[in-house]
Amino acid sequence: MPHHHGHVAGSTAPSGRRRLARRCRDITEARWFALAVFALILTNAVLLGMETYSGVLEQWHRWLRLAEHTCLAAFTVEIVLRMAAHADRPRDFGKDPWNLFDLAVVLCAFLPVVRENTTVLRLLRLARVLRTARFLPQLRTVLVAVARSLPGTLSFLLVGALLLYVYAMVGWVFFGHHDPEHYGSLGRAVLTLFLLMMLDGIGDAVHAGLEISRWSLLYYASYVLLASFVLVNVLIGVVLTSLDEARDLGEEEEEAPTAHDPAARRPDQQDLRRRIDAARRALDDLERDLAARTVLPGGEEGEHRRTAQGAEPRS
Repeated sequence: MPHHHGHVAGSTAPSGRRRLARRCRDITEARWFALAVFALILTNAVLLGMETYSGVLEQWHRWLRLAEHTCLAAFTVEIVLRMAAHADRPRDFGKDPWNLFDLAVVLCAFLPVVRENTTVLRLLRLARVLRTARFLPQLRTVLVAVARSLPGTLSFLLVGALLLYVYAMVGWVFFGHHDPEHYGSLGRAVLTLFLLMMLDGIGDAVHAGLEISRWSLLYYASYVLLASFVLVNVLIGVVLTSLDEARDLGEEEEEAPTAHDPAARRPDQQDLRRRIDAARRALDDLERDLAARTVLPGGEEGEHRRTAQGAEPRS
């Protein structure tokens, strides 16, 4: 009989996890839950902004601390509910990058080193504001576009750094003695050219260069053409292309709704889920019935099988 009880408990445990996951999923996928979390994130941002005013901080220090602890407790409950919603499939929780981000932000707040460091704690609270992208599809599309543009952006930075280095060395050679304030060293030249890339002070730089040599016009014209027009437009093109790809990806996800979006589920998917749940319950009942049969003596079990098949029992 102990074997029977252990087998029944093992067969009902997955069913219990499924019920827990279903209940928590109904909560986390509800619209009111998303609105509540979004309001909580905005409240956290407002509290963080209020702490920048010394007068408010001194007068309402105790209440602000209480509000921060309340927000932390609410975020902890939220992430626990999200984890419980994946109790029947824990691996799916880690497949969503936002789940991992939320978990990291909450867990770091409980680390002793973080809690004792005010600067790190405030940066961590600032990271919670980024969670608004989880509830704003357009903002999430922009963040996905920025992430997809990183490989092209790195290539742009490499080419831009090489261009800055070459022109900075040329500027140091030709203008270093005449204009040490802007080209007296490699670092000063790079800083000057970086500002010129944004066309900041280009007129003054050209006039100062013409006083040194007429060839400086060719130097500045070629640099502005390559750095300000070509490279910047290439960067804009990379970001816009990634934005289009991210928008297309978001449209594909909307057309193919997943189980995490209850509003996008079709009736046939809900009916299929109910049938799967019914089949699982039937399998659990069959397992318990088989477990009960295994504890019967061999003779009685064999007698029962032969009687069920219509055979005469042996004397």
